[in-house]
Amino acid sequence: MDYAALKALEPAEFEDAAAGYRATRDLVSGAKDILEQRIAGRMQADLEGEAASAALKQLRELWQNFHYVQVECGLVTTALTALFSEMQAAKKKLEAAVEDARADKMTVNADGSVSYPAGGEKVGGKVPEGGRVTGSAGGDRGDRGDSPLDPVDHSSLADALDRQAGAQHPNPYFGRAVEYANRIAEAVDEATEADELWAPKLRRLKADDDLTVSAKDWIDVQKDTGGVRKAAKSYLDDIQPPPKHGDPIANAVWWRGLTPEEQDAYLALHPARVGDLDGVPAEVRDEANRTVLAESRARVTEERTHLLAQEPQKTKVLYDPETGQPVGKVDTVEWTKWNDRKKKLDNAISGMDIIQRRFEQTGTEDLPKAYLLGFDPFANNDGRVIIANGNPDTADHTAVFVPGTKTVLGNIDDEMDKSDRLWRQSNKLAPGESTSTITWFDYDAPLSAKPGDAGHIDPEARHDSYASKAAPTLRHFLDGAEAAHRSATGDTSHTTLIGHSYGSTVIGDTTKYPSDYRVADDIIAVGSPGMQVDRAADLGLNPKHVWAMAGGGDDKWVREGGRLAGLGDNRVIPTDEAFGANLMKSDSPSHGGFWAEENDRPSVSLENQAKVIVGRYDDVKLDREAHW
Repeated sequence: MDYAALKALEPAEFEDAAAGYRATRDLVSGAKDILEQRIAGRMQADLEGEAASAALKQLRELWQNFHYVQVECGLVTTALTALFSEMQAAKKKLEAAVEDARADKMTVNADGSVSYPAGGEKVGGKVPEGGRVTGSAGGDRGDRGDSPLDPVDHSSLADALDRQAGAQHPNPYFGRAVEYANRIAEAVDEATEADELWAPKLRRLKADDDLTVSAKDWIDVQKDTGGVRKAAKSYLDDIQPPPKHGDPIANAVWWRGLTPEEQDAYLALHPARVGDLDGVPAEVRDEANRTVLAESRARVTEERTHLLAQEPQKTKVLYDPETGQPVGKVDTVEWTKWNDRKKKLDNAISGMDIIQRRFEQTGTEDLPKAYLLGFDPFANNDGRVIIANGNPDTADHTAVFVPGTKTVLGNIDDEMDKSDRLWRQSNKLAPGESTSTITWFDYDAPLSAKPGDAGHIDPEARHDSYASKAAPTLRHFLDGAEAAHRSATGDTSHTTLIGHSYGSTVIGDTTKYPSDYRVADDIIAVGSPGMQVDRAADLGLNPKHVWAMAGGGDDKWVREGGRLAGLGDNRVIPTDEAFGANLMKSDSPSHGGFWAEENDRPSVSLENQAKVIVGRYDDVKLDREAHW
């Protein structure tokens, strides 16, 4: 780029283009939401058969197309905004230099050189002649033009020598002309660098020529994001970054302090980071994590395809060392490692399919929009998913459900179904009020509850270490949910923590320590093996807001096992009278039956939980009231 090109450039055109792509992004985002929240749910509710399944499959592909366009338009918007910022800065620098030169009675020529007039004290009876200088950026001062008094070569002189030469020159205009010419050259150089940096990046931001968004396309999105992020470093450096080790309140304040353009930039270039920031609005985290989900699905699918093509030999023959005769077969080390990785990938894909199906179920059985508040297919050994029914930032009532032993990403549908049922029943009990129920699975849950489970002789659920490690993460999330709710409404939501089985142990470890912050309004321990405290009052709440329920069958063995293992502090568990919690009536026949529905009628145990969620305490059916 030369002086003439920069002079003629209108940076606002890049800003206008960015606005156009932003509008396109918003348009396809709205279309995607309509497909997910209205059409897909209605199709599943009203249509059955192969034709309906095929139509839903096509709808899913169209939804993916819109999502892909939304993400790519976000990248283009950010790239154009960064380019505008850099070009605008260069253009302003150029205009300021030209204006200063003209005000100093100099002429800026068509090639960017600066002509200066005669001036100064006479030398040999003559006023020193004027001349022309050509600037250069970064200390390379180049040709000094046609002045007979110009130095012959300034190709490697630094600014200090330029100033010295100007001071020694008999024409006082010379030094100032060099300064203006250098400023012009620096502006042109900056614009050239921006052009050379962004032109190839923008050319890369285009889709292939088919109508299918493949795994390869989403992998390319990740590459595009990395390229734009690297190119936009100087632009991002001018934006206040998220607080280092920031607490949720600091994260909320940081996000509110960004301009819409800056928010767009961080969301487009750092989706995983933004999606993981407790305190940031649910709408924003959902959008970020859906991008993470799509990119993760592509990456995992490609890896699995590659892995299946490289399956090693499964078994090898064992021979008797004395006779040399074969005595049996064992799995090879190579195949065992291969199979372990395959299980990880299968678990991740299964979980991602479950989440996608929940998106498409919006509207079925009155389910509200789902918000993906956290996602990582390989976090915590067995994956992470935090997903909400309804927007918790604006909900009058919020319930956070923590699942227990044997939960992995690949079977998270069982836990999400419990949250769905809690939402439906709570919503019925509180007409005119809004409710959000959140499935929180962001910890390494034990995989074994009794000897022999998952090959463990010593069951993992006997130990508190899994819960104590999970507690700070859950606490951070709860603080973030409150910070986001305060940002959106100026108030807090009525919040209920529900822990099933070992999930109640996680809640106990989360709430048992004194804190300056409110944790929750109510706590419900369902089929709890113990909460690491021996009194309800030790959970940081008035015991009348601590609730427990028991089930029949194998639930007794779970609770007694926790008592013997020490999860119940001093062998006291929440359903014990000595614990001091409200003991709710329950008709659950088993450890997993607390959320049963029959013919759209909730079980007593499900209805009791929903009544606590919406604050209808007087209607809760009790076997024993809390005491302390």
